[in-house]
Amino acid sequence: MSGLIFLLLFPLVFQLQAQVENQVIFLPGTFQNLNVSQNETVQAVVSMIPSEVSFIMMQFHTQYHNATLSYTTKPALGLSVTAEDSGILSVLAPGQTSVSLFLSSPDNDTVSGTGVILPYFSTDPVPGACNMEFNLDIDPNIYIDYNLYETMIRFAPANLGYKRGETPPSCDNSKDTTTRWRLQYDVYQYFLPENDLSERSLFSGIQAVADKQGVMEKGRRVMTLQSSDLSRVAFTSIPGQGVIYSVIVRDPLLNTSASYVPVHTYACSFTSVLDTCKTLGRVSTKIFFTITGLAGLFICFFGHRYFKCELFCMGFGFAAFFFFVLITRTTDLTYDKRLVVSAVVGVVGGVVLVMSWWRFGSVMACVIVVGLMLGFLTASTVLFTPLGDLDVFRKSDVVFWMTFSCIMIFVPLLFIRWPRQGNITTCGVVGAYAVVLAVNAYVYTSLSFITLNILKRLLNNNFNAAFTDVPFQTVDYAMISVWVVLGVGGIVLQLYRERSRPFFPPSPYLMWLTEWERRRTNVLDPSHHVPSLPARVLARLRQITRRAEPAGEHTPLLL
Repeated sequence: MSGLIFLLLFPLVFQLQAQVENQVIFLPGTFQNLNVSQNETVQAVVSMIPSEVSFIMMQFHTQYHNATLSYTTKPALGLSVTAEDSGILSVLAPGQTSVSLFLSSPDNDTVSGTGVILPYFSTDPVPGACNMEFNLDIDPNIYIDYNLYETMIRFAPANLGYKRGETPPSCDNSKDTTTRWRLQYDVYQYFLPENDLSERSLFSGIQAVADKQGVMEKGRRVMTLQSSDLSRVAFTSIPGQGVIYSVIVRDPLLNTSASYVPVHTYACSFTSVLDTCKTLGRVSTKIFFTITGLAGLFICFFGHRYFKCELFCMGFGFAAFFFFVLITRTTDLTYDKRLVVSAVVGVVGGVVLVMSWWRFGSVMACVIVVGLMLGFLTASTVLFTPLGDLDVFRKSDVVFWMTFSCIMIFVPLLFIRWPRQGNITTCGVVGAYAVVLAVNAYVYTSLSFITLNILKRLLNNNFNAAFTDVPFQTVDYAMISVWVVLGVGGIVLQLYRERSRPFFPPSPYLMWLTEWERRRTNVLDPSHHVPSLPARVLARLRQITRRAEPAGEHTPLLL
C-alpha cells in the first residue's frame, strides 16, 4: 500500500523539485546572468519588497537571441513580451512583499543573458503606463527598427505614479499640469567599445546604463521630448557598432524620474548567412576602397607633380560618387552592380577631365573642379560636427543643402587667387582622407561617416530627422592623427618640391600646336622642309612596292 502511495505522489514531488531548481532569487538592483534552456521556464522571484515600493520592473537582455518575459508560466498575448531586450512592469498590491515573473526561450534554443529587477516608488513616473500601441497593458519597453540608413526607436507614453491600491491617473482626460502631460522624456545614447562584438562588452554596457542613475552618468543625452511630441526618435545607422538607447521619463513637478528598459542594436544581423556583424563589409567594397586608398596615398604626396594622374583621380571620385547616388535612387540594381557601374562611369569622368585639360589647356577650370572635391569634404566635415544636429538642419532640407552648397562653392573660389597652393592642399587633404576610407574597409572608424552621412541624406528622403551622432574612441583619434600627419606631410612636401617649378605643367596639345605653327612658318628650321606625314607614308609604301633595279650599267658611255 505504501509503495502505491509513493508511486502516486512521485510525479508531484518531482514537479515541485523541478520548479525549485528553475527558481532564481533576485535582489533589487543586482544583475544576474542566466542561461535558459529550450523547453524550460525560469521563475524569477524577488521577495521582502519594502512597503514604500509601488512598482517592480524586470529586465532581461541577450545579445541576439529572443527571450520571453511573462507574468504567467504560459506566455499569452498581453501578458508577455518577446525581444532581445525585454522588460515587464508589475504593479504591487497593498501588503504584497514578493513577485514572481517567468522567463523562457521562444525559439527552442538555449538563451544566455543578464537580468535585473528595479524598484520604483509611488512618486516616480510609470514608464509605458499610457500605452495605446503595443501589446502589454503597461509597456516599459523601447522598440527598435533599423535599416541601412537610420535606426528608429519607439516607446509608449508614461503616466504619473500612484500608491498601492489606488486607481491609476487618467491618461487623456485633460492636459493640465496635474496630469501625465507634464512629463518629459530624455533620450540617451551610449556607445559600446568600437570593433567589440563580444557578449561580455554588451552585458557590461547594459549593466552600466540599466537604471536612471547609470544612464544619466554614462550616457549622452540626445534630446528631450515633451508629452505632446511623438514618442519616436531616429538616429543614423552604424553597422557593426554597438549602441544602447535609453529613455528617462521625468516629473518636473515632483523632481522624480524612472527609466525605460534599455535597448541595444548593432544595425546588422548576427544570424544572416551573408554579411553578418562579424563578417561585415563586402569583398567588392574592400577591393574598391583599397584601390582608392592607394591612389589617395599617391595623390597626397605626388599629385601636383603628376598632374594628369591627379585630374584622373579627382574626376573619377567626382563622377563615381554622384552617379552612384543617381542609379541608387532610380534603379533596383544590386549593390555590387551599382559599384561596378559607378566605377566605370568614374573612369569615364576621370578621362574626360584629363582630356579637357589636354585639349583646351584651361588649368583654372580643372582646378575649380578639383577644388569642389575639397569643398565637398570641408562641408561634410563641418556638418559632421554637432552643428549638423541643430534643429534648423534636421527640420529643413532646404537650409541644410543651401548651407552645404555655400561651403562647397566657397572653397574653390579661394583657388582663383592661389591656384597652386589650393591644388596642393586638395591633394594632401583629399588623398589622406582616401587612405582613411581604405582603413575603414577593414577596421571600423567613425571618420567614414563624414561623407557617409551626406550619402545617406542624398539617398534617403527621411534621413533629415535622424541624429547623426557617432562614437569617438581610441581608433578614431588614431585615424585623425593619421589623416593630419599624411595631409600636412603631403602638402609641405609638395610645396617644397614645387617651389622653383612652373605653377602648372603646360597642356601637351597646346605645346604641340605651338611647335607645329613654329615649324610651319619658320623656313630656316630644317624641320620645315620635312614632308608631311601622309607624304612620308606614301613614299615609304612606294619604296616597298617598287621593283628593285638590277645592279650594273645599262646606258652607253657618252663620249
